Amino acid sequence: MAIHVEGLLAIVIFYVLILIVGIWAAWKNKNSGISEGTDRSESIMVGGRDIGLFVGGFTMTATWVGGGYINGTAESVYLPGSGLAWAQAPFGYALSLVVGGLFFAKPMRSRGYVTMLDPFQQLYGERMGGLLFIPALLGEIFWSAAILSALGATLSVIVDININMSVVISALIAIFYTLVGGLYSVAYTDVVQLFCIFIGLWISVPFALSNPAVSDIGVTAVNTVFQSPWLGEIDPSDGWMWADNFCLLMLGGIPWQVYFQRVLSASSASYAQVLSFLAAFGCLVMAVPSVLIGAIGASTDWNQTSYGPVSPVQKDESDMILPIVLQHLCPPFISFFGLGAVSAAVMSSADSSILSASSMFARNIYKLAFRQSASDREIVWVMRITIFVFGALATAMALLTGSVYGLWYLSSDLVYVIIFPQLLCVLFVKGTNTYGSVAGYIFGLLLRIGGGEPYLRLPPFIYYPGWQTREKEQRLTREVERFVEQRFPYKTVSMLASLLSNAAFSYVAKYLFESGTLSPKYDFLDAVVSRHSKETMDKTTLVTHDNINLSELAAVRPRHGGSLAGTFVNTDVLTDEGNVSPDSSTEHQ
Repeated sequence: MAIHVEGLLAIVIFYVLILIVGIWAAWKNKNSGISEGTDRSESIMVGGRDIGLFVGGFTMTATWVGGGYINGTAESVYLPGSGLAWAQAPFGYALSLVVGGLFFAKPMRSRGYVTMLDPFQQLYGERMGGLLFIPALLGEIFWSAAILSALGATLSVIVDININMSVVISALIAIFYTLVGGLYSVAYTDVVQLFCIFIGLWISVPFALSNPAVSDIGVTAVNTVFQSPWLGEIDPSDGWMWADNFCLLMLGGIPWQVYFQRVLSASSASYAQVLSFLAAFGCLVMAVPSVLIGAIGASTDWNQTSYGPVSPVQKDESDMILPIVLQHLCPPFISFFGLGAVSAAVMSSADSSILSASSMFARNIYKLAFRQSASDREIVWVMRITIFVFGALATAMALLTGSVYGLWYLSSDLVYVIIFPQLLCVLFVKGTNTYGSVAGYIFGLLLRIGGGEPYLRLPPFIYYPGWQTREKEQRLTREVERFVEQRFPYKTVSMLASLLSNAAFSYVAKYLFESGTLSPKYDFLDAVVSRHSKETMDKTTLVTHDNINLSELAAVRPRHGGSLAGTFVNTDVLTDEGNVSPDSSTEHQ
């Protein structure tokens, strides 16, 4: 196997630059937050809560702008029958950041949470927090594995090096600087990586456009030349599917730790909102070169290029259209610079996902659920170990699992149908409890899994209205695969069912226990009786008996121990009055 020396040199330069910036960021901020009394573990997770506007804007943009974003956008625009009309990621994720900034960033940041799971464990308890950790963890791990897998394929196209070697080296670099510096290293390397992506792709676009094999993209946008127009169209019969997928991106893009670790690292709640809006603009800007590269691919006569007469879509290589355009339509030195940009994009996604998964495990599972007395040093070491373990797991999946994208699609759907409605309830719906949370979790899980997942060859056991049987031919093997296509917006319906069942079961459970219909001994989740014991006690009886003084009564045992409840909220950052959780008025009376 031949190795292109220039391409390998370009990758080495980019990787060394990113590694140096990551180590420098860790050294520069090694004592940040410690002097103010912040734990070292919290400093690693949320960067001492002093991330400024410039670095914060870049790292918030990098929440979604990574290898999957730029490659996926180019692929959607290029694919015949899809086109720009179905390239939903740029607008979907941009609106996700806008909605997150408007409604979620301020309450989460102003209450001083450290991870996304904190409000769940505060309101619903440690066990429910552990259940919600599962889809959150799977989403982060599968996302990291998917983009590492894409990186290996991309590098092998241009540089012609071993896929396994490129994936392992990239993962090791991302794991190393994340281990050393935590969120600081992730944030500062995001600045470098986004610059690399923007400059690398924009340098490549003019050369690709001027290639003699490329037709006018303005003409191919609306006319069939080499394939169907790249603008694409939305058939009226596909409208519900389009809307379902768009809602998945817009609303399902909010309840991710990769987003909230940036929100919670902002220096104030208002800054967190501003960073979200800046990142939304950044998402749109960073998508432009990818859209153009996809359009260029759709406007190319591949018979005139070194790629050969068979187009990428006929070779089943449409997912690699971006590196193919860079290699075959640009001069070598330009394509190698663009390759470095793609590699940088992948690491900007992988590092933050690995840090997110380890932060949630170390704090919400290890500390709050198992070892509430764990020292800060112990938590730091748990984080370091899990960063390595989760990074190794994502790398292994990228190398060994052929259906890693299917796993990520399914896990991202579960984040949307399970965690998003739970987040809505815990922040904005007063009176929800653990019984409702469990019911919402089960309803969302069953309704989504019931719809099946073609990428994993998971057959449905719920056939929603409008379902159809489709056939897909593998272009290389000519095998015909049949699968069920759910044309009903079942993902959004599953999310709404989860939301409504959470509220309904919560209120039913609350009524049954507080009305005396069910004995307090049946409150096995300690979700109603012990939580609202002060409200359900007959205060009138206690006060009217002269021989009983309220000051002599033993305090009602709280649902969480004092040390546990105190770990969720950092009172030093509660600066925004009025931003209290729906049930905090009863907890702190």
